Amino acid sequence: MKTRRSKFLITGILALLLVASVALLGGCDGSNNTDNSDSNSSTAQTSSGNGASSGNNATSTGTSSTKLTIGAAQVPHAEILEFIKPTLAKQGIEIEIVVPTDEGTLNQLTENGELDVNYFQHVPYLNAVVSERGFDLVSIGGIHLEPIGAYSDKFTKLEDITDNATVAITNDGTNEYRALKILEEAGFIKLKDDTNPATVTKSDIETYFKPLNIVELEAGLIVRTHDEYDLYISNTNRIIEGGLDANKFIFREAADSPYANVLVVKRDRASDTSIKALYDALRTTEVKDFIEQKYKGAVVAAF
Repeated sequence: MKTRRSKFLITGILALLLVASVALLGGCDGSNNTDNSDSNSSTAQTSSGNGASSGNNATSTGTSSTKLTIGAAQVPHAEILEFIKPTLAKQGIEIEIVVPTDEGTLNQLTENGELDVNYFQHVPYLNAVVSERGFDLVSIGGIHLEPIGAYSDKFTKLEDITDNATVAITNDGTNEYRALKILEEAGFIKLKDDTNPATVTKSDIETYFKPLNIVELEAGLIVRTHDEYDLYISNTNRIIEGGLDANKFIFREAADSPYANVLVVKRDRASDTSIKALYDALRTTEVKDFIEQKYKGAVVAAF
C-alpha cells in the first residue's frame, strides 16, 4: 500500500515539475522576442538617420534639428566653420565639414546634392566653372579674402629680384590672372588690353619690363616645390597650409580685391533658412575678430 502511495506521490511531483518547466520556458521565449523587437526598432531608427545630409531630425529633447554638409578647403575655411559650430548648434543646426583632397570636386558634389554648401572659391572662379560645366550654382555672399602674394626664399625686397628670375604661378584661370596682375602692378610686365581673366595664360603678356622666366603650375604644387623657384606666387591659404609665413610676402594684391571667398549653393537652396543662418553666423564681429587674431592679416574678413 505504501509502495502504491509512494508511486502516486512521485508521479504527482514529476507532473508539477513538468508544468513549472513549461511555464518557465514560455516566459524566456516571450522576453527574448520583446528584446529582439526593441533591438530591431532601434536599428531601423539608426539606419533612417543615416540618409540625406540635410533635413530635420528629432533630437533627444524632442526639438527639431537640421544638418548641413559643407565642403570646404582646410585653411582657413574649415577652421572658420569649426569656430561657428557652437553658435549654430544653439540654433539646432549641425554642420558636417568635408575637406576633400581635390577641391576641384566640390562644385560637382554641390551640383549633385551630395553637399549642401561649399566654401572654397571666389565669384570669378565660380562663374568660369558654371559657364564651362553648366552647373546651377550661385553665391550667397562673401566671407573672407585670401590675398594672393609673391614670396621668395632668395629675395626679401622687390628691388632685389634679378633679371631672368624664375617665377612660379598657378595655372588655373582666374587665379593665374591675379598672379599676372600683381606682377603687372609691381612693374614687371604689361598684359594685353583684351586679356580675358577666365582664360589668361602667360602668352597674354604684351611686354616684359624686366625679363622673367614664368612657370605655370597646378596650384597645389607651388608651395610644395617653392624652393625650386626664385619667386612664387600663391594664395595665402596655401602658404599657411604649407607651414610658411603668409605675412612674409614681397608684394601682394590689395585688401579691396574683388576675390572674396564665398558660400555657394544650388540655386533652389539659396533661400533655405538653415543656409541663411550659416551665412549670418559667418558674418559676425566674433568671426571677424577670430580671423584677425588667428591669421594676423594673412586672411582678411570680407564684411
